[in-house]
Amino acid sequence: MAKIKILQEDQSYTFRSYFELPYEADDILAELNYSLTRAELSLPQTNHQLASLPELKQKIRTFLPFVSLSNETARRETLVSPIMLEVVIYAQCQMRIEYPLNVNNWLKGNLDYLLRSTNNLLVIEAKKDDLTRGFTQLAVELIALSHIEEQNVFYGAV
Repeated sequence: MAKIKILQEDQSYTFRSYFELPYEADDILAELNYSLTRAELSLPQTNHQLASLPELKQKIRTFLPFVSLSNETARRETLVSPIMLEVVIYAQCQMRIEYPLNVNNWLKGNLDYLLRSTNNLLVIEAKKDDLTRGFTQLAVELIALSHIEEQNVFYGAV
């Protein structure tokens, strides 16, 4: 039996389109000539404490009862963005918000957050509803980034 094609040659897909597809991540990635491997990772770590973390935590707790988090933009602006700004200060890296990327008709859209340091890139995809589909979207964003950046390892988080 022939395998059904998920991605149509004459269609255009944004990163968000991949979040909305009802297929498994490994099937979608296979159509892009990539494979999915599930394994435990050993990520870079630090022993340093973020001195401003308790203050940030309290600030978020204080305003949270007054803010509706009913959409992705609200969640990004109130929860994710303040944390990302702390990461930028701590890591001394550049941050791009809604960073546009257009590789081809199947790999295009905006990255929620792109953090760039001398040797590393980190893509953050802000999601609340469905982490599995959010991961699929993130994987496609990292594939797109690999087409324009010359690095061996790309990091991402949902």
